Amino acid sequence: MDDLEQGMATVFQSSGFSAEVEAELIVGVLESNGVKAVVSGLDTLPGAHDVLVQVQAEDEQRANDLIAEAQQNGPQAAEDGEKASEQV
Repeated sequence: MDDLEQGMATVFQSSGFSAEVEAELIVGVLESNGVKAVVSGLDTLPGAHDVLVQVQAEDEQRANDLIAEAQQNGPQAAEDGEKASEQV
């Protein structure tokens, strides 16, 4: 995906109704695995703007791999990630 800011890579982009929730879940997966991520485009009206999750450009491949793994593993991966983040 395109870079919004220099040095940052977009690893998620959506304007769907559930985009904000998806973005927060993705950030949780990434940060629980040591990848710092930021969400931008949040608005009071869901679906009005693109919501983005960005990481440092050097973390882009790892972030994409973690997102793909989480999507493949489904709800169990989300639950495991949440438990891991609570133990930090």
